[in-house]
Amino acid sequence: MASGGATGVSTSGPAAAKYWLRTLALVYLLFLLVLPVGLIAWRTFGGGIGPFVTALTSPEAVHAFRVTVVVAAWAVGANTAFGVGASLLLVRHEFPGKRLLAALIELPMAVSPVVVGLALTLVYGRFTPIGGWLESRGIQVIFSIPGMVLATVFVSLPLVVSAVVPVLEELGDEQEQAAQTLGAGSWQTFSRITLPGIRWALGYGVVLCLARALGEYGAVAVVSGRLVGQTQTLTLFVEERFQNFDQPAAFAAATALALLAIVTLLVTKLLRPKGGS
Repeated sequence: MASGGATGVSTSGPAAAKYWLRTLALVYLLFLLVLPVGLIAWRTFGGGIGPFVTALTSPEAVHAFRVTVVVAAWAVGANTAFGVGASLLLVRHEFPGKRLLAALIELPMAVSPVVVGLALTLVYGRFTPIGGWLESRGIQVIFSIPGMVLATVFVSLPLVVSAVVPVLEELGDEQEQAAQTLGAGSWQTFSRITLPGIRWALGYGVVLCLARALGEYGAVAVVSGRLVGQTQTLTLFVEERFQNFDQPAAFAAATALALLAIVTLLVTKLLRPKGGS
């Protein structure tokens, strides 16, 4: 009897703790995520689908979509090329300063995006040596698309590297060395051995980078100048429309961003490297 009672106590304790932790997590997510996002969706479609379509097809909204896609495409392309190269460098080679390079790549995760925007302005602004030299040659960085791309590249820099490095370490380099022994060149080894081995991790990192680029606000807000119809991304469009009391347009754009986030989440689940949590 004593043993049974002890067993009953030992099993009920963890079960009760699990129940309360689950309840706490659900309540936390309800008030932090579900209710706010649900309220935006309700306000967006409260008047039907018509206002939603009208808001997103306005010239300002279409231009914001276009700028967002252009900035995100350049940022993802740059970070994909850099991420693969940096991952191979960190995993396959030993050199002085390796740990410093790895730390610098991770730095954007710790720096506020607003600080990033300010730093870029101090380097590439019109009245700085570098920015002035570029503008004298017809290249404007700050308050234009190039500055927005630079800001987005910076904030999303580590994502591809973080996804690819663990997979490269797990794969090892035995197959690559065997291919080189048989006469394969560097590009053949990469395209036929390395790339197929990291393709899912690379896709996962690219999708994460795309999601970060599409939703970036802080750094882009500083370097863009928030010029309506010129340097306004979708996130900036939401803020500008809300501050100007155009709530239907603000809610419609916010809902579009939320839908993009949901799609991105589903894709990342599909592309998550095996063994990831």
